[in-house]
Formats: sequence, C-alpha cells, structure tokens
Amino acid sequence: MFLRLLLRRRAHVNITRHLDRNMKVRLQRALAWLLGLSGLHVLAMVLLEGLTPGDALWLTLTTLTTVGYGDLSAATPAGRLATTVLLYFAGITLLAQLASDYIDYRLKQKDYMIKGLWRWRMKDHVLIVNSPARNPAVYFQRLVDQLRATDQFADRPVLILTDAFPDGLPARLREQGVVHYHGESSDRASLAAVDPADARAIIVLAQDEYSRVSDSVTLDVLMQLNDLCHQRLPYTVAESVEEDNRRRAEAAGANTTLRPVRAYPEILVRALVAPGAEKILENLFTHHDDHTMRYPVTLHQVQWSDVACQLLTAGMGTLMAYVTDTGHVECHPAPDHRFSASALILMVREEAIPTAHQVREALADLTATPDQPRSD
Repeated sequence: MFLRLLLRRRAHVNITRHLDRNMKVRLQRALAWLLGLSGLHVLAMVLLEGLTPGDALWLTLTTLTTVGYGDLSAATPAGRLATTVLLYFAGITLLAQLASDYIDYRLKQKDYMIKGLWRWRMKDHVLIVNSPARNPAVYFQRLVDQLRATDQFADRPVLILTDAFPDGLPARLREQGVVHYHGESSDRASLAAVDPADARAIIVLAQDEYSRVSDSVTLDVLMQLNDLCHQRLPYTVAESVEEDNRRRAEAAGANTTLRPVRAYPEILVRALVAPGAEKILENLFTHHDDHTMRYPVTLHQVQWSDVACQLLTAGMGTLMAYVTDTGHVECHPAPDHRFSASALILMVREEAIPTAHQVREALADLTATPDQPRSD
C-alpha cells in the first residue's frame, strides 16, 4: 500500500512538472507572437503613415493596451487596415490571453511553493532532512523557535526536505519563514533539489527515534549528501538511534551526532551554535559517563567561586547549582555570588562518584560555624 501511494505521488509530481513546462512554453510562444505582431505594426506605421519609429512604437503600445490617448492614429486606409488586422483582431486578443496565462502560471507557482513542489535554489540556509514520525509540526515549530533565538541563525532561511506535509506546511511554520520541499529523504533527486552544497548547516533527523532502521536511512542520506557536495559537506549534525552507529555516521560525513531527543530540540541547536556542548547536555539525560548528583550539604553565606574551586580541587566534581531552603534551584550564578544552601548539585564522573560525606568533608572549612574550630 505504501509503495503504491509513493508511486502515485511520484507520478503526480512528474505530471505536474510536465504541465508546468508546457505552460512556460505557451507563455514564451504567446509572447513571441505578440512581439512579432507589434513589430509588424510599427513597421506598417512607418511605411504607410510616415511616422517616425518612436511615434510608431508609441501608437502601437497605446493601441495594444487599449489606452488610446488619441494623440496619434492611423489616417490612411492601408494604415487603418493594418491596425485592425494586426492589433484589434490579433494583438489585443493575444495580449489578453498572455495576461490570463501568466496569472494562472503565477497562481500555480504559489501552489507549488505551498505544497513543496518548488525548487527554491537557496544559499546559506539551514537544511533539515527528514521529519519526526510523530507530531512533526510541533517539533519543527520548537526547533525553529530555538534557531531564531540565536545570533547565528536568527535570519537564516530554513528549508525542510520531508514527505510529511503533502498539502503544505502549517501556517505557523510559514509565518516563521520556513519552506519545504516534498520528497523522500533518501531520494537523490530530492536531495539535489534542496542545494545541500550551498547550505550553512545541515540537520539529518531520525524519522523514528525508537527504530534502528532510521540509522540506515541516515547513513544513506549522509553518503549521498557527501557525494552531492563533492566530499565537502557543510557543518552537519545527524541523529543516531543506536550508540554504536554514531561513529559510522561521523565517518560518513557528520561533524557530530546525538541521540534523538524530541522533547528538547534545544540540544540540537546547541550542537550547531556551540559544537561539543551537545555532548554535555546529553550526559545530563543519562546515568552513565558524566552525570549530575544532588548532595545534602548545608551552607550559610558562602561565595560561589570558593565552593566551586574547593570541590573541584578535592576531585568531587563540578558545581552546577545549589538548592535553597525553600527548594528553589539556582543554576550557575556569578563567581562572587553569596548564597545559603540546603543541597548542592554536582556534575560527577561515573568512575569516581563521591559520597555525601566526602562532599561535606571537602567543604568542612566553609561549613564550620563561628564557634567551631576550622580544620587546617
């Protein structure tokens, strides 16, 4: 069933493009005839009416467009007959047909743009290949919102290659300046139509964040993009479902890879704006490699830089945030910020996770009360 629908869609696209070419030919042919008739009338006015070429052209244009200023007109029977045959009967009718066909052509162009059948020929754009299987419109809205919030991509055009919107993108995305090309992500002709070599950055999404089959499609897309860009891909971020496939994706041309995290497109944008930052953010979501831990430690009016340096020197980890007595979490304040806390949140290494007692011992000097001796 899917294959039948796909073939039907391709046939429809081919027929549409064929009709588009036919309409262009009709417009060109009608314009050529109109120019020819106008040229003959100018020549007739010069020979039969004795007008200068400039006056003959002026008379031709005012008559053809039915403006009719009346400052010039054919006076001889032969001149009037030439005007009647060349312009009244043929020229004006041909001009009306040309105008009508041109309006139809422009309306079809607009329809092609909305439905993703138009080749945009962009440069320096953000190219997104593929779309999530679930709620693609909501995901793209959040992703584009994050792109627009950055200095690097605030005004960059965004082009999506996807087959998820056959009737056009949602109005919200179009209002954000997003356009799309309707096609399969692994179809070479579709990939060529979105001009990957001229892109500022490329994002290759996994269609299904739970299926390893998506990685096969991603690898195929990366290899084709590499070939289309002559082995000089723009900065490319690719999603990889399976951890083992990340190395293969990078070997195929991706500058960086990350797991599909649909709830946080911000991670993907970080990979474009600050390459490498996505690795840190990914670790925050997992309990292997580096990850965050919360430690119950009571502190009173201490300086952030003192606490952070003391923990780092003791090998306890990197201080990320503190928790107030009311439960509010304050993330990464200024170095001279003074605070009181009931708990600390640290980024720790998996192979060296400190205990709460070790963290308290590392901060013993800072947690000592005035009536307690400070440890040396």
